[in-house]
Amino acid sequence: MQIMAPDGMGYDRGVTVFSPDGRLFQVQYAMEAVKRGATVIAIKAKNGIAMIADKKVLHSLIMARSIEKLYEIDDHIGAATIGLVADGRKLIEQARLQAQRHRLSFDEPATMKQMVYDLSSYMQIFTQYGGIRPFGVTVLLTGYDTEPRIYEIDPSGTPTEWAATAVGEGRVEVMRILDKEYLPNMNLDKAFALGMKALKGVLKDKFSTKRVEATQITKDGFHKLVGEELAAMVNGKD
Repeated sequence: MQIMAPDGMGYDRGVTVFSPDGRLFQVQYAMEAVKRGATVIAIKAKNGIAMIADKKVLHSLIMARSIEKLYEIDDHIGAATIGLVADGRKLIEQARLQAQRHRLSFDEPATMKQMVYDLSSYMQIFTQYGGIRPFGVTVLLTGYDTEPRIYEIDPSGTPTEWAATAVGEGRVEVMRILDKEYLPNMNLDKAFALGMKALKGVLKDKFSTKRVEATQITKDGFHKLVGEELAAMVNGKD
């Protein structure tokens, strides 16, 4: 009598082994790690990009300022990582290195398309060889070259361009709000207001100002909101 192995048995032990139904289980497990990450929202406006992150401070004694979700990659490019924190830091380091190499080689900033191609190719390599594992991270790469752009790169190394998106544990609720209320011609103030509405809808009574991190990227470059500027955005004031 043939004994049937549980679903995935054997196929989830190696990143290079496809299951009979065409799945790479290690990549899917990495995507599950992303779903458990703190929520990050990116919204494209007509004059830039708004990014809002939940820093997910897990204990009252943790210093919120020590948690960083949104990073500057170059003067005109920002990024967020959702999933395993250490994996995310490695990819941020890789992206910054790519941007620096491009400037040194060509004496000009890298385009968003080039950055996305290089980083997604780097992530995809980790799904091809034994003895390594995929990054347990999705990267939101945002920037402004000829226009504002938002790219989402999942753990398989697949890039997708979005007008507005969310990644992390609050994705379903945030996307429901974005689908209903996003407008392509909105300005940055409206984009931040929409992002905050969505984040508050996810966190509900757990929401607090110290959990919020926000950045904007315009033709003038990357800018992190802090102090009164951040408070005004959180409170929805002009």
